[in-house]
Amino acid sequence: MSVISDSKQSIVTSDVLREFSVSVELYVPAMASSGFRKPAVPRRKTDSSKAEEGPKLLKEKSSWISLARNAPGAGQWRPAMCILVDEDDSCLLHIYVDETILYQTVYIHMLNHTDIRHADPSLFLRKNCIGLASAGQRWASSANTEPIYLQFDDSDTCNTWLVLLRSYSKPEIYGQTLISRDGGLYRMWRQVELSVLQGRNLGNHFKAHLDSNSSSATVSEADPREADPVDLDAFCEIHLNGNICARTTVKKGIGSPDWHEQFLFSDLPPFETLEVIVWREKKLLKPVLLGSVRIALTNFRRSEAVEGWFPVIQAGGVSNSIQVGEIRMMLAVNEEIVLPHSSYSDLLTVLHDRNVLEWISDFERKLPISSQLMSVAIAKNVLVEHVKEYADREVDGTPSSHNTIFRGNTTLTKMMELAMAFYGKAFLESSIGSIIRRICSEKIAIEVDPARSGKGAKEVERAVDQLIHWSQEVWNQIYAVRDQCPHELRRLFEHVRKLVEKRYHTGDSQEPHNRELPCQSVSAFCFLRFIVPGILHPHLFGLYPGLPSARIQRSLTLIAKVIQSLANLNPNVQKEEFMRRVKDFLKQNLPAMVDYILIVSTPVPDPFSPHSGHSAHSLQRHEDVVSSLHERGTTMPVLERESIPLLPHMLDIPRHLACITSSVIRSARSADSKAKSSQGDNQHLSDLCAQCFALEEQSLARVSQLAGVESPHTALKWEVPRMPSIVSSVSPVPPSPVSPSKSVEPRKVSRPYTAPSLSDLSETARRKAPSENSLPSSSVPCDLSSLRRGSVPDISPSPKVPPSSEDRTQHPRSLRPKSISTDSISTLVSRAGAEVSRTLRSPPEFQDEAGRKRKNVLQGILTKR
Repeated sequence: MSVISDSKQSIVTSDVLREFSVSVELYVPAMASSGFRKPAVPRRKTDSSKAEEGPKLLKEKSSWISLARNAPGAGQWRPAMCILVDEDDSCLLHIYVDETILYQTVYIHMLNHTDIRHADPSLFLRKNCIGLASAGQRWASSANTEPIYLQFDDSDTCNTWLVLLRSYSKPEIYGQTLISRDGGLYRMWRQVELSVLQGRNLGNHFKAHLDSNSSSATVSEADPREADPVDLDAFCEIHLNGNICARTTVKKGIGSPDWHEQFLFSDLPPFETLEVIVWREKKLLKPVLLGSVRIALTNFRRSEAVEGWFPVIQAGGVSNSIQVGEIRMMLAVNEEIVLPHSSYSDLLTVLHDRNVLEWISDFERKLPISSQLMSVAIAKNVLVEHVKEYADREVDGTPSSHNTIFRGNTTLTKMMELAMAFYGKAFLESSIGSIIRRICSEKIAIEVDPARSGKGAKEVERAVDQLIHWSQEVWNQIYAVRDQCPHELRRLFEHVRKLVEKRYHTGDSQEPHNRELPCQSVSAFCFLRFIVPGILHPHLFGLYPGLPSARIQRSLTLIAKVIQSLANLNPNVQKEEFMRRVKDFLKQNLPAMVDYILIVSTPVPDPFSPHSGHSAHSLQRHEDVVSSLHERGTTMPVLERESIPLLPHMLDIPRHLACITSSVIRSARSADSKAKSSQGDNQHLSDLCAQCFALEEQSLARVSQLAGVESPHTALKWEVPRMPSIVSSVSPVPPSPVSPSKSVEPRKVSRPYTAPSLSDLSETARRKAPSENSLPSSSVPCDLSSLRRGSVPDISPSPKVPPSSEDRTQHPRSLRPKSISTDSISTLVSRAGAEVSRTLRSPPEFQDEAGRKRKNVLQGILTKR
């Protein structure tokens, strides 16, 4: 069999091995690329007239940028071929460049799931990239410890290969030897949401006091806060656990740049630190390091957003640290215990008893679980039917609702926005992504209002011509990809159009406005709540990196107004005289808009057609990979199989249900336990709350079971025993710089944060919980009053007992030392674990009494509007 295949993706199967291949773009660092020949650059004949008309591509960052902080230069992207070889007991990924040169071989079976993740688009200004953190688990032609980055042709191929690679790697499963039928007790999932908002006083130097036991700095009260502003261009790099994950765009500002950029990092390894490094960029020179914000993620309560001004510290030792400004950020740390799918069967039954939009309506403004509920409905293939059913109730057909139909912010419109953002991400990119980036990169500035520009009639007329030109460019691109509308959105739009036709009897109406109402209803979703917001705020939809400048934002606003006027099917809304040419543009493109609305609201009968937009077509393209995953999934343990996301939408049902459970529990405990519902009993909410509490107790029981069985030197199958130096380095954990005026108090005792605190337990558990005096003494402290579910343990230094030779030989050499896991409670003594287990056992009469009280806890929150 030849090494390189001509096809984009192929598979070869036999009784001995299975091979998959795919063509990619490979990022080769500068040091590693020295031995390769330079990639061929096609020469084109320059044509000055065409060059001005052609789009200017969005360039990557300057050549000095590299993934390694101290590297002399950046690398380059080269065409490559990846061949994945399945050899039963091992799985190898061979990466070839220049058609025949073996660049690296990665031992996929030795990697963890958290080593294989999507790469943030901000790293290279490229989408559909996967990063492999495979240092130590690969062979390379040259010494290189940087992650491997692969870019795929489209999002479907990227997701398919991410799932394929993870299916051969090791998930983070705990207690694998305790429950054989499930393959373990539970698995862990972590996520960090970070918003870098703006800077303040960057470049100014203040004396900062740095505690020897702290990783953060605060401003000295004696130092002045006001200083002369510094004109600079700044950007930030985000590092998680010492690895670069993302970077902001370069922003100009007199000491106060505005970024307003959001980052989402999912499927993370055990938390350590988050570091935001601030750089000052200079023309023709390497950037200068301003300082950094270092945050210990172990100090953050899970799923609670923290927003504030974080000091930027220029390290200079304990006594010479200098603050060089502040950055306002918002940070949310999520961490969940995920049980087997079968554990959530009762919760799923409760959720399926109602329409998903009814649940969202009940939890509106109270719990941020709309996206989780939607994901569960998508995985169960009921979302479209639920939205259609809910729309039937909302459209009443009364004359009073004629002009406001689907214009307000209701549960239906909000769910439609979520559905369009979920299903239509690739469709939106195809519709306006390239043209928006072209407008931003060319810095198109349009102003047609004489009062704003202060220009004469001729200049205004030229500006109107420019507005029409770019509006036409945007509309041409939108219309050209109308056939790519996803099948699910077509079904929703079709139901909306036919529902309005039926309820308002538009077919019998003699008024043109009534006949246009069905199409206007579709455009109220497709354009008003999807495409036009993408034009207005491209950075929020992943269409452009960073917030556009004020002048470009004004241009996008004017273009969005024109496109929305066209979508409203009303060309007579432009009242200004200087906008009369815009009316001509609207009238000329009106028939095309009607045709567009009819196409996107008409499903294609054949789901496997390339123009159907159906997910079945995506799966058919990668049928061999999907078939292989299904075949191998039948032989995997339950938790391992469920840890592999479901194609094509990368869904993880148990994880979504775990997030729903945690949100309900946190809200119930934060509410006043004495709050009672004054609007009657809601049986659905009571049942949901009861199931969430039952799952919480089950999670705690599994955590305590693992703590009671494992000794301090028993290693989990997923990772090797902790090194003594690593254990001692995390205790004590310093506070986090939430803001200069408020700091987080350090925890008093060490604790496993995968279980709730005693104060968070139910009343029944508190009755049975032993007092502090009854706890057994141990060299490893265990304070049950401070247990909290979903956080990170502080493990105090314990006497270092070197592992015996017997212990060292029990672990495979492929596993490498890891940092302290958020769920590593093997350091708890068995007696403490047994005491925790006993707190969960309560007589049936107490369980019934506690259950009745729990049912009313959440109602007071949800009904209190």
